[in-house]
Amino acid sequence: MLDELPVETTLYSLRDSPPGPPDRRTGERHLTLLRVGSLIIGDKRELCLIKNISAGGMLIRAYCDIALGTAISIELKQGEPIGGIARWIKDGCVGVTFDQPVDVIALLSSSAEGPRPRMPRVEVGCGATLRQDGTIHRVRTINISQGGMKVECAAAIPVGAEVTISLAGLAPCAGKIRWADSGTYGVAFNRVIALPDLVAWLQGERQRLRAAG
Repeated sequence: MLDELPVETTLYSLRDSPPGPPDRRTGERHLTLLRVGSLIIGDKRELCLIKNISAGGMLIRAYCDIALGTAISIELKQGEPIGGIARWIKDGCVGVTFDQPVDVIALLSSSAEGPRPRMPRVEVGCGATLRQDGTIHRVRTINISQGGMKVECAAAIPVGAEVTISLAGLAPCAGKIRWADSGTYGVAFNRVIALPDLVAWLQGERQRLRAAG
């Protein structure tokens, strides 16, 4: 079933450091819906897939040869390129460090524009509680979007179970387990989180991360 598979979409991070090389996972299937960007090297323009982006850099999948140390620009919105340097290359992916930090939450808001606005996934990594049939489980939130969340939980929770996720500073979110994979679970919310509410919560999380770091 397609709705029981993890979905790999462009992942945004509230951290200031550039993304590191990707982990190689075996046996895990995904639906892949990565954001497309324009990759500019000198006078050459190519398409690339944006896998991960933070304030300090991004991880892209490129379809042309890029040497370490190459100055490149990535264009997510037409006419607004972001300059950076290729710092590492691994398995067809390129780690880019930006010349100047970017405002990730502003990028998120621009990504949500369109006829069917939806905020992309945002990496968070905070604690939460998950209630299922009267039992409370402590979970770790891996990422969140307006429509759902990925969590890690030590307990076995069946696909299709009705759950409620509670995060500090955000109203409880009722939803359903859509997929499970080796202790990680995809939760689809019954109601989409309002964009202003999620942006405000993410701003608080960014401040918390910077204070902790």
